[in-house]
Amino acid sequence: MIISIDGINAHHFQNILSQTYKLRARVFQDRLGWDVNVEDGMETDMFDTLNPTTLVSIDASGNVVGSMRILQTTGPNMLADVFYAILQGEPAPRSPLIWEATRLCVDTDRLSATGSPRAQNSISYVTSEIMVAACEYAMEAGVTDAVAVIDPLMNRVLKRSGNAPYDYLGKPTPMGKVTAMAGLLDCNKERVDRLRDRSGMYDDVFLNEKDAIARFGDSAAQSLLSAAPVMSYLSEQLHAASTMDELQATLKLIATMDD
Repeated sequence: MIISIDGINAHHFQNILSQTYKLRARVFQDRLGWDVNVEDGMETDMFDTLNPTTLVSIDASGNVVGSMRILQTTGPNMLADVFYAILQGEPAPRSPLIWEATRLCVDTDRLSATGSPRAQNSISYVTSEIMVAACEYAMEAGVTDAVAVIDPLMNRVLKRSGNAPYDYLGKPTPMGKVTAMAGLLDCNKERVDRLRDRSGMYDDVFLNEKDAIARFGDSAAQSLLSAAPVMSYLSEQLHAASTMDELQATLKLIATMDD
């Protein structure tokens, strides 16, 4: 299942984000050997401070098993500001209709024990789930295309999953220990249908925010959510109080809630 975390709801999911950044460190630094910034076991960069959307795949036990970061191309982004050498002097895409998708990673260590490639806790299923979520999330926002900074390995993964780029920008360029590429992907129903058919995935991949907070949110967020019906009731009682005694009784009850 996918939880969508952005600048508006991130305060509910700090534990999930910490797990996500730790997974990124294990994948990009430990497994792939990328030159990335890791502190306290978490991989983050300047783009994580820009309130991006992070699509997080989470299993039934609350473990983060994959994620992807989405940024608008109208502001700072990795292709324009870090991997610009790929473009060979051409300008980076800048449009509200084009998003950048980066930092796609999957917890292969946790998922590799699963037998069937179509099982919900398999590597291929989680990868496809994130891709479906990214495409549907973009379509819902009116976005038509995504640019992805990838390496040749991820390019092969995209092709196998039915999510191959329809075009590439610039040319593959050595970047430290890896070769970086920039692929263009259209965000449309045909791509989603192809991804879903390849993976046998036909249910809604997103967990709605209320359920996500209740099941996997930080404890403070869960407390706030559980208290919401009570506070709504007390608010109704305040407005309905017709005597001083009723008003004082409601205020006294509210005071006990604060304690």
